Amino acid sequence: MRTTLDLPELLIDEAMALTQSKTKTEVIKTALLNLIQKEKIGGIKKYYGKLDLEIDVDVLRDR
Repeated sequence: MRTTLDLPELLIDEAMALTQSKTKTEVIKTALLNLIQKEKIGGIKKYYGKLDLEIDVDVLRDR
């Protein structure tokens, strides 16, 4: 999909250098994937301490 974006050149250049991306498209894809991953992790963290995960390995093996 083609999209026109107005992005600060310095920001793109720094991101490309840090990620060693060769193209602007590649750096944008990397940034979007990282953002999605971060948000999903944040959603999972809401459940920390709220789920009882006492799993007995021996019981699982007997199944």
